[in-house]
Amino acid sequence: MPTRPTLLILSFSPIHADARVLRQVQLLSGSYDVTTCGYGPAPEGVVDHIEIPAEHVYWRKDQRLLLQRRYAAVYRSNEVVRYLWDRLPRGYFDVVLADDIDTVPLALSLGARAGVHVDLHEYAPRQNEEMWRWRLLVAPYLRWLCRTYLPLASSVTTVGAGLAAEYGREFGVDAAVVVNAPHYADLTPGEVGDPIRLVHSGNARRGRRLEIMLDAVAASRRPFTLDLYLMPNDPVYLAELRERAETMPEVTVHDPVPPTELARTLSAYDVGVYVLPPVSFNNLWALPNKFFDFIQGRLGLIVGPSPEMAGIVRRHGLGEVTEGFTAEALTAVLDELDPAQVRRWKQASHEVAAEYSAEQQTQGWADAVAAILR
Repeated sequence: MPTRPTLLILSFSPIHADARVLRQVQLLSGSYDVTTCGYGPAPEGVVDHIEIPAEHVYWRKDQRLLLQRRYAAVYRSNEVVRYLWDRLPRGYFDVVLADDIDTVPLALSLGARAGVHVDLHEYAPRQNEEMWRWRLLVAPYLRWLCRTYLPLASSVTTVGAGLAAEYGREFGVDAAVVVNAPHYADLTPGEVGDPIRLVHSGNARRGRRLEIMLDAVAASRRPFTLDLYLMPNDPVYLAELRERAETMPEVTVHDPVPPTELARTLSAYDVGVYVLPPVSFNNLWALPNKFFDFIQGRLGLIVGPSPEMAGIVRRHGLGEVTEGFTAEALTAVLDELDPAQVRRWKQASHEVAAEYSAEQQTQGWADAVAAILR
């Protein structure tokens, strides 16, 4: 029998490689007997793990049922939900932490003795709104999930204030904010390079328009180096970026590095760059891991006028916000950079690195679970 409260962390993701969910495991396994349920092997620190077989795909939905708007049947017929329905124990866990809206009805069905906390990683009803078929078929279903099940949760968190406000406006949900901050890195700002060294890390996805950075560097009247550490999410797009970089001696495309090595890798550079065109609601309000990785690497930041990122940059003097989401707007900022300015930015990141670390920011999850148990 468990001697501590029992907690299930339920995520339709490979938890061992999901940075946000791993932070939940690391935070809560010190105080609770944590069981995880997700794809792939068990993460460290848990008492048990229920693995979702890779052949079961959580995002596949019955299009016939979607068209008929038989949304309860859509959910119950999902292959992952069918697989887990009788494999997860009911009435056993004190608390269930459900990651993203797809897990919430299942989490609520388990009859947790104290309650369910929901952590929403995106604004689910508008996650892929740039795709018309998704808007027509899937968005109404996700709105139904949010409208029907979020009010039944004991508490809710999400990744940024803009998303929290929209969940409140559309569904009446009072969501707290836990940002995607990595663990604190014990680093100090390095000297500014000559030329100034720009860096970007993250997913290689065409919708993120990473070529904006290459175009801006090519057009600048100042010398820079630009290094990209990219995940191969879209191999065709990544190959296009690599081919373009081969014609630009100042640009290097690297393989990704493990999250545990990322801050130290980034600290060899001067300025982290992310200009994300707002092609969707979630892109507009993005506040991604890489933003906080740049801070932990003690870099200056150049970002587009995305409200969440721009607000933090301006509030703490971490860098510069471009006028728009174009290569021309980024070039205008690059042309005015000087080493003394970048040095100040790097020092500003150093001064807020502890504040924007997982050790500080994830306390919202611990508080939520403790409140449910009370």
